[in-house]
Amino acid sequence: MSENSFKKKLKKENASKKSGGPRKTIFTWIEEKLNVTGLLGEGVPVQLVPPVGFVVLLALIYIWSNHHAENMVRKIEKAQQEVEDLRADVTTLEAEYMLSSMQSEVAKRVSAQEIEELNQPPIKIEVDK
Repeated sequence: MSENSFKKKLKKENASKKSGGPRKTIFTWIEEKLNVTGLLGEGVPVQLVPPVGFVVLLALIYIWSNHHAENMVRKIEKAQQEVEDLRADVTTLEAEYMLSSMQSEVAKRVSAQEIEELNQPPIKIEVDK
């Protein structure tokens, strides 16, 4: 088969029309660094751009979703740890309250104020009408 000489002529004409040297764009940089012409030939097939773009979009959504899920798991674990700490604090406070509200403990605390505990039951006063 013969070579396509028309494209080569167009490239030479375009290169000679540009002044100030070739302009670097992101696409020319990608073409230089990744050697796309060796894989795809002279140009990128346009019919592959939408499916590849869709796959890239799905990959980005997948990565974002995983990142979001991991953040939620971390927040849930942190909240569970806080709940466990608060539950332990409440249990400790309840035990201290139960101990401090016993009659013997109250008597010990008010003995400093010279208030004594009654040893006999209270007397009921009845009034006649």
